[in-house]
Amino acid sequence: MAWRCSGTTNLELVQNMARNDIVSSDRVLEAMSKVDRACFVREPRMAYEDSPQPIGYGATISAPHMHAYAVENLLPFLKPGARVLDVGSGSGYLTAVLYHLIQEAEDPRNVEGRVYGIEHVPELVHWSLDNLRKDGLNTAVDEGKIKIVAGDGRKGSPDDGPFDAIHVGAAAPSMPTALVEQLASPGRMFIPVGTQSQQIFQVDKDGGGNVTETPLLNVLYVPLTDRNEQI
Repeated sequence: MAWRCSGTTNLELVQNMARNDIVSSDRVLEAMSKVDRACFVREPRMAYEDSPQPIGYGATISAPHMHAYAVENLLPFLKPGARVLDVGSGSGYLTAVLYHLIQEAEDPRNVEGRVYGIEHVPELVHWSLDNLRKDGLNTAVDEGKIKIVAGDGRKGSPDDGPFDAIHVGAAAPSMPTALVEQLASPGRMFIPVGTQSQQIFQVDKDGGGNVTETPLLNVLYVPLTDRNEQI
């Protein structure tokens, strides 16, 4: 069904995903409509195709329907004021969507939500920050509400956690202990795991710190590794 979601504009792409029940929440529809995928791909003429695309350095931007699945899964934890980690942030596209989801209303606790991206290719870090600015998020970047750094995503960002939600955009060979530890209680992680055979796992940590791992679907992602192995 996902292949039918391609459009000629960003809005048409997102609306097609909604028609095919890939996007089911108005919050996700609104957030994805605000982020122009053409600002985050190497070939703007292909921006609204529902397919993964290379972005250089052995990395890809995931197909839009996979990004939609991810944010729909994490949505209960993407509340105003949330702290979110995007591992393998790549082009910065999903980082932008996550930012809009946690900034959509005033937080009654008066706590500003923040999204942290971590990407092991420095050139992609610089490019993604340029992409975010191109898409109108200058202020969020300048004020540190969106922060993207170069580093090993398998280790997360312990100084910035714990995180209410963690998205991992590349396949870890096994469940990364450091990322599970950096989940808030409660918190949720969306992560592909495996090598020859990969599955998306929903990792939930409850208020008591108990962790549950639930397999969701079979996938094929680039590996979560270091730069030397990937390129």
